[in-house]
Amino acid sequence: MINYIEPLFRPPSEWKSLILQVTNGCSWNRCHFCDMYTAPQKQFRAQKIDKIAEDIQRVAQRNLSISRVFLADGDAMSLPFNRLEAICLLIREHLPQVTRISSYCLPRNLNNKTDAQLARLRELGLSLLYVGCESGDDEVLARIEKGETFDSSLLALQRIRAAGMKSSVMILNGLGGVELSRQHALNSARLMNEAQPDYLSTLVVTLPLGKARMDAGFDGDFKLPDQHGLLSEMQLLLGELELEKTIFRSDHASNYLALKGILGRDKQSLLTQVEQAIQGLVPLRQEWQRGL
Repeated sequence: MINYIEPLFRPPSEWKSLILQVTNGCSWNRCHFCDMYTAPQKQFRAQKIDKIAEDIQRVAQRNLSISRVFLADGDAMSLPFNRLEAICLLIREHLPQVTRISSYCLPRNLNNKTDAQLARLRELGLSLLYVGCESGDDEVLARIEKGETFDSSLLALQRIRAAGMKSSVMILNGLGGVELSRQHALNSARLMNEAQPDYLSTLVVTLPLGKARMDAGFDGDFKLPDQHGLLSEMQLLLGELELEKTIFRSDHASNYLALKGILGRDKQSLLTQVEQAIQGLVPLRQEWQRGL
């Protein structure tokens, strides 16, 4: 029905959504931990609006029950406002039953959009942005070449909220390695406390193509914390979080321990589960169960 440029990635929660590939790859594509868009065919480019319109019309002709659309790939919000507005209008015209449009969003991608333009996109159905903050620690962010800071991430999350959109933030457990684990957890918690995102998820750093790129930012030898270290980092993060009503998920396949709850209501329960895991009282995922 739609010809995608593979591989194609989406958030786990978008498994029922129509995946509309409005860009290919990632315009930044320099983060040391990320191998998602390194294949030759994933060089960044925007899809032509005619191709996008054809894909939408082709789906509409199938009369499928579609209520959600996810704008792929990893960098749809890098598109200028006029292109995003046109895409949202096409969805509204041909798929009027759609109630939610979502996208990944790098914080920097909001810099070329005014507050009024973000509000307009929200009016047209773009209501959820997945923001890969990864860390709230400026040293970690610099070492992985994220191209963002605590302040740039916080500003983006504040602007998303002001536009009436929801934010789903991702923090990477272990991203600071053994060396920067503590400050990574503390400053990530500080960022979340100031931003108060609607959703927060944690994933464990996974380097399927090796750690050479990560080594470059850690004096030639990035050391990922072991299971105990990762759980201790999670314990510190959760302990420092002061969230009012954030849906929390740490159930991605990369995690050794699956956690779900609402913060802060379930904070103590989540901390208890982590402590039990540290003490070896609950089973953890085996390596073969941690596929991406």
